[in-house]
Amino acid sequence: MDRLAGNARLMIVSDLDHTMVDHHDPENLSLLRFNALWESNYRGDSLLVFSTGRSPTLYKELRKEKPMITPDITILSVGTEITYGNSMVPDDGWVEFLNQKWDRNIVAEETSKFTELKLQAETEQRPHKVSFYVQKDKAQEITKALSKRFEERGLDVKIIYSGGMDLDILPQGAGKGQALAYLHKIFKAKSKLPKNTLVCGDSGNDAELFTIPDVHGVMVSNAQEELLQWHAANAKNNPKVIHATERCAAGIIQAIGHFNLGPSTSPRDVTDLSDSKMESFDPAYEVVKFYLFYERWRRAEVENSELYLANLKAVCSPTGNFVHPSGIEKPLHDCVSSLRTCYGDKQGKQFRVWVDQVLPVQIGSDAWFVKFKKWEQSGETLFPSFLIHKIYTSPKHPLPLLHN
Repeated sequence: MDRLAGNARLMIVSDLDHTMVDHHDPENLSLLRFNALWESNYRGDSLLVFSTGRSPTLYKELRKEKPMITPDITILSVGTEITYGNSMVPDDGWVEFLNQKWDRNIVAEETSKFTELKLQAETEQRPHKVSFYVQKDKAQEITKALSKRFEERGLDVKIIYSGGMDLDILPQGAGKGQALAYLHKIFKAKSKLPKNTLVCGDSGNDAELFTIPDVHGVMVSNAQEELLQWHAANAKNNPKVIHATERCAAGIIQAIGHFNLGPSTSPRDVTDLSDSKMESFDPAYEVVKFYLFYERWRRAEVENSELYLANLKAVCSPTGNFVHPSGIEKPLHDCVSSLRTCYGDKQGKQFRVWVDQVLPVQIGSDAWFVKFKKWEQSGETLFPSFLIHKIYTSPKHPLPLLHN
């Protein structure tokens, strides 16, 4: 929450499954495109929020399976849990707020009377969320009956049906939209309300996100019928909400460009980065480009040329060092030279590289201390690297990164 000294340039609040993460994209290309765009252009002055129906357990499982970057804030369990930072520190104020007018025992008692409701896994049952599976043709009838029973018991709850099968029961004050409104309230109290907020979703439990005042919204092209029906009934004439023509994370990138919220060309979409002129040297952008080159070099998607290695060295200070967290240092120029031994060793294989939490600090007129995490995916396995620190110097020419 306090990483940025001022107002975030952009805050993206995105659902995960079938919105940020495309489970029908085995190469995860749209997600990797978003990662490169965010780390090269937004990480330093913007906020990334993941808002998911997943419990903490299933969220952590997803992070082990997919090439995801680290959010600043995580909203979990359909907006009933808010956590901050790498350590996922819970927001105690949100917990206290949700405890009002909530009795989990009454929810359990009343739902047990409906044989059509099948409890989801124990990991998905949370302090302020009770989750079931229900057949699509029974959902409306059961939702109506449950609402009546809870009202008779004096319990103020919210029933959300999404994904064509999931039925969640939450406190009335919970939900993805209410969690976002709560965050906006906190930011406003600190005079740090983001300049722009973009919300992104694909299913019924995302609908609330689009009701928050002054946000931009994108329903990805693969949005489910329940969300499209909600939009037609409630936000059809709202110019700040669009239905993207691109799937998942590609639709989010499309929305950034549509609303002119900032750069919308991912470095992964630039085949010749030697033509990517920038007004000023940006070490975060250079780090992203370096590891795109590293990936393409090992996949033999660029020519095996000494010119590329020479240009890489030109980006790095002659006295710059790679510093491993263990304390071992190696000159950056030696690291570049070592690439000669691995050209094409991943050709024809499922091999991807991405960086996370790229945070540069300028330590001189033309030098930066850059801290980030590097990840590699080989086949189905994700390999994390430790925190890496590098020193870059401002070059006369940007790093060329050519794609055959």
